[in-house]
Amino acid sequence: MTSATDLAALLCSRLCHDMLSPVGALSNGLELLADEKDPEMRRRCFELLEQSARISADKLKFFRLAYGAAGGFGDAVPTDEPRELIAGIVAANERLQLDWAVTEPTLPKPAIKVLLNLAAIGVDSLVRGGVLAVGAENRGRATEIAVRASGPKVAFDGTIGKALDGSLDEAELSGRTAPAHMVRLLTEELGGGVQYALSGEALIMGAVLPNG
Repeated sequence: MTSATDLAALLCSRLCHDMLSPVGALSNGLELLADEKDPEMRRRCFELLEQSARISADKLKFFRLAYGAAGGFGDAVPTDEPRELIAGIVAANERLQLDWAVTEPTLPKPAIKVLLNLAAIGVDSLVRGGVLAVGAENRGRATEIAVRASGPKVAFDGTIGKALDGSLDEAELSGRTAPAHMVRLLTEELGGGVQYALSGEALIMGAVLPNG
């Protein structure tokens, strides 16, 4: 069985993998800027640096709440926060669109984590762009979450599906599957569950987390 330490290490690996591109772009941009004398090219370098810095900051804020203990361990988190975090990730790709359908002012902290991680899986599946629809509702006894990723090509790694449904072999657990594995563990610890369905047009994921 994977220990909490192993899972934390895998989540750190995933975070580092996702941060490598925007941070690398920052480094490359600074090198170009140091050698560039043309005013127009320098302006362009600054634009690229600003974009990379914004993407890096958005990703760090996202992972801080999705994986870590941002905001402490309180019972509820304002839903404006995950909306802004997901919108920031979506905005980094002009081919993506966010359809936010969460009307609750706050949601339990575990539900926020599940929502963010399912949204990230949805974004990763839309390799040619599309619409990420995110919904959640507190029904008193439980919080229900639904994420739908639809687009011209939905690419979903089967090992992530196995991590969600609990059929993943220990040897297949990696930085790529660790977030889905964490979602399943979190929902099971609370007495809930997570499901997914994949078609040629969309990936649909849902979770139910009992409150209290």
